[in-house]
Amino acid sequence: MKVLVDRREATAAAVDAVVTGVFERGDKETTFPRTLAREDAAAKGLVKAAWDRREVKGKLKELTVIHRPDGRGRVVLVGLGPRPKFDPEVVRRAAAEAVRALKGKGARTIAVRLATFAQEPVSSDAAARAVVDGAVLGGYEFVKYKATTEGGVEETTVALGEELEREETTLRKAVEEQALVAETVVWTRDIANLPADVCSPARLADEARALGKELGLKVTVFDEAKLAEMHCGGILAVGSGSTSHPPRMIVLEYPGGARRGKTVAVVGKGITFDSGGLSIKPGLAMSNMKFDKSGAVAVLGILRAAALLKVPPRVVGVLACAENVPSGTSYRPGDVVRTYNGKTIEVLNTDAEGRVCLADALAYAVDQYRPDELIDLATLTGAQVVALGDAMAGLVSTDDRLATALLAASAATGEPIWRMPLTDYYRALVKGDVGDVRNTIEIPLGGMVTAAAFLENFVDGTPWAHLDIAGPAYTTPGTFRYQPAYQNRGAVGFGVRLVVKYLAEASRAT
Repeated sequence: MKVLVDRREATAAAVDAVVTGVFERGDKETTFPRTLAREDAAAKGLVKAAWDRREVKGKLKELTVIHRPDGRGRVVLVGLGPRPKFDPEVVRRAAAEAVRALKGKGARTIAVRLATFAQEPVSSDAAARAVVDGAVLGGYEFVKYKATTEGGVEETTVALGEELEREETTLRKAVEEQALVAETVVWTRDIANLPADVCSPARLADEARALGKELGLKVTVFDEAKLAEMHCGGILAVGSGSTSHPPRMIVLEYPGGARRGKTVAVVGKGITFDSGGLSIKPGLAMSNMKFDKSGAVAVLGILRAAALLKVPPRVVGVLACAENVPSGTSYRPGDVVRTYNGKTIEVLNTDAEGRVCLADALAYAVDQYRPDELIDLATLTGAQVVALGDAMAGLVSTDDRLATALLAASAATGEPIWRMPLTDYYRALVKGDVGDVRNTIEIPLGGMVTAAAFLENFVDGTPWAHLDIAGPAYTTPGTFRYQPAYQNRGAVGFGVRLVVKYLAEASRAT
């Protein structure tokens, strides 16, 4: 979607629809809001008439569409809900609701009247960024394999008007930055939505190489022969069942926008298809397992946005990619595999494969780059979904400062995370009987945190945050209706906006 900024009034723009925010009115409220005066003038009194008939209440998800008598498009009033609960997430959802409602209705261009969304306590900068997020992400649909599609909004103009025209320079910068991030999320969704027959570990390596060529990033791809030389037994074990799509470890390096900035390593789980291996999954759950690469694809998106925005820190992305399928060459329950840092993993369940892959990637990132901070993203456990549902990711961290900063970025971007504890109780549960650690435990309790306790064995004391995104990484037909309008069916690119926000705010100090 093309995103523009115009200092003029939204109602003066030559667009198919003008989008305006309206707060929820009280049961006895009859006074017509002054904020709707321009819309009412453009619609020749029809907006006030709708207000007087109480067709406009301003409730969340409410949309009122009024066609202008002069034939110059439509006025779309979108509900913002009650003022006391107003925040950037309300703006993000409202913009997406408007864009989604106009899909298939002949509206190709819209102008959003920013002043109606930049209301206390939401600053004009925050409102502009939320509008861009909502419009771009709300207009997304994965259509690669569809013969025909409905047309949607192709161009969004953020209209400043006389209320905000003096802030044009700063707001234009905010809109341009956020458009880069939102379009990167769309780019990420397109890759994450690809089926496993198309998106193999080798395909992810190709995507990384293309990204590196486009943005000047250093890209290194380790194939199965090199992984064997490096003693990456975890990735090799998980990928051993697939002879047609062998594993890869992919490394991308962004040098950083600061002369002496810190180094942040971002590691992603990239299981391009997860059948569960010999510990095979139920058939009904398997069709969504093309999304098990979402963490790795998010890392691609994070590196792309970091380079485009020129964030201060040096960022290293490591993708642990494999296809986990059963065959005569698959790894087995009872196997013991040796990882990059020399620790051994006792395999009790081949469907707990993500942590086995990440073990090598985390250890490699720490050993080779000595990062100041380490963040991993992974669709790691069903226990995360049980604990937090499908809208919120789980955070486990060994560093309070890093965790606090990520929580702040979460609040700003609307990508919710919740911190979970990591204690010696969980660490003891993952100690192995035959190997150093085991990839599952006997009791079906605390599965999200025990998985994190397993991963901690491979970060070597580096300040570290683990994001288990199993729930919010994608939506299904059953969960889609509960999600905000800026989400979509399938992969949603969760984690890109969150981590990029964190990196953009990160200190230049090492």
